[in-house]
Amino acid sequence: MGEADQLYRLNGIAHIAGYIDKEPTRCISSVRRQQNMKLHDRVIPYLKVAGLEQVARLNAHWFKLDEPLISAFVERWRPETHTFHMPFGECTVTLQDVSYQLGLPIDGEAVSGCLSDFEQLMEGGKPSWTWFQELFGELPPVKCINKFTVTYKWFQTRFEVLPDNASEDTVRMYARAYIMVLLSSQLFGDKSGTRVHIRWLPFVARLEELGRYSWGSSTLAWLYRCLCRVANRNVVKLAGPLTLLQSWIFWRFPTLRPHGFNTFTWPLASRWAKYIPSLDQRSPRVLQLRLKLDKLRPDDFLWIPYAVPDVLEIAAGDALDQRHQVLWRSTTSLIYFAVIEWHQVDRVLPQLGGVQHRPHKALDIDSLMAKDGRGGDRWFPNVFATWHQHWNNRFDNVLRFQIVPNPGPSVDYLNWWFRIARRFLSPEHLLVDPRVAGIPQDARPRGERAAPAMVEAPDVPDRRSIERRARVGTRTSQRNYGGRQPRRGRGGGRVGRRGELGSNEGRGDGGGGGSGSGGSYMLGSSCQDPVCSN
Repeated sequence: MGEADQLYRLNGIAHIAGYIDKEPTRCISSVRRQQNMKLHDRVIPYLKVAGLEQVARLNAHWFKLDEPLISAFVERWRPETHTFHMPFGECTVTLQDVSYQLGLPIDGEAVSGCLSDFEQLMEGGKPSWTWFQELFGELPPVKCINKFTVTYKWFQTRFEVLPDNASEDTVRMYARAYIMVLLSSQLFGDKSGTRVHIRWLPFVARLEELGRYSWGSSTLAWLYRCLCRVANRNVVKLAGPLTLLQSWIFWRFPTLRPHGFNTFTWPLASRWAKYIPSLDQRSPRVLQLRLKLDKLRPDDFLWIPYAVPDVLEIAAGDALDQRHQVLWRSTTSLIYFAVIEWHQVDRVLPQLGGVQHRPHKALDIDSLMAKDGRGGDRWFPNVFATWHQHWNNRFDNVLRFQIVPNPGPSVDYLNWWFRIARRFLSPEHLLVDPRVAGIPQDARPRGERAAPAMVEAPDVPDRRSIERRARVGTRTSQRNYGGRQPRRGRGGGRVGRRGELGSNEGRGDGGGGGSGSGGSYMLGSSCQDPVCSN
């Protein structure tokens, strides 16, 4: 298999880019659920301990998704490399972006375990619904339960109002409910869109230990997996942390961001909280945005968007922690239960301040993309022990490269990229410069061999001198004939000779469309400027 075939091996299977000519207006639909649970002040300390305070504050806003825009980017997402393939090279959402956009911690343990058989697979585990009742004080009605999920509505109704005199045990119960809904909606939302999975019971059972997990790397793993799935031409519904994806696009691609959103706070995704995309002409907008991406230039992408003073002044939390910053450069596994993805930051070094040279062969983890936890519950840290070991050794896999003042791809990389990459997705006739197009092959035999006969009219050439023709319509085109002065109209304007085209001599009614000395002079206009009347 050649290098290009290896890089685009999924095109012939089901990747949308391989069928874009047959489905040019395909537009994805997002599956998201905004939780409406109130964030009580007494719950916030538990969110701080968990490292989820910033993303909880984002939850106060409903982020509208521009689905045609996301669709245009999905077409360029390559599961083979976990990057977007652009005309200028590769780019992707990295751990650095997760840290700045959502304010999530990067360093920590992988978010994993089992899904429901807690009493059998984990130490100290209990039967799932027994444990649920202990943690929340009651069981939901049967109609609110489906296998191992509970409806959002039950959580929202049951934990809507925290009593003023609530005990600390009650506050902890409300904190568990808020965190479970937050994780299931904002970070790890799935296509159900309306349910909370009980996989989070072992986590919320120990609220004080929630801060030890790498919520940022697990969120990125889930985003990668959702993009890999929806890149399949047979899938049109997209779930996952879509606020992260859209905010990343707006921050990295200035020509694609909406106008008027110039102020922002921490985390950076809050900048677009009030953005409302157009809901009209979804399919035509997909075509327009695809072409716009095809015409991107290297300077249309911001390699280093977070180094500006406005961002550095408000950056907080783990984004300033050196231990977390080091992991931005780590090529390692990203884990979310049965989801295993790879942080292939070696392909986008300019996003971290380096120079992108021709990368090593991308890691082929196609077989892992079919793993989703179905087919019986298991203890995933044992099932995927090799990949958990990669994450445990994450600091050993940190890339070391020179930071340069003008990051970007090298000449060697661009020569390689221009040779093998599928850089453009729009029809070729929309991309070719018409000035360099040759004569079509069928131009000569097409149609009649000569122009049709017609009745010819006599030519009427202008025989005036070139200088006179150049002055037509200007002030210098006026002439005096035989030394006679031009006649004056009632309003003082000069009356030109009938038929003297190009003269600035007015009809003299005094109320015409004449202008001052700086205006235009046309036939039939008045001129009361003293300069004109002298």
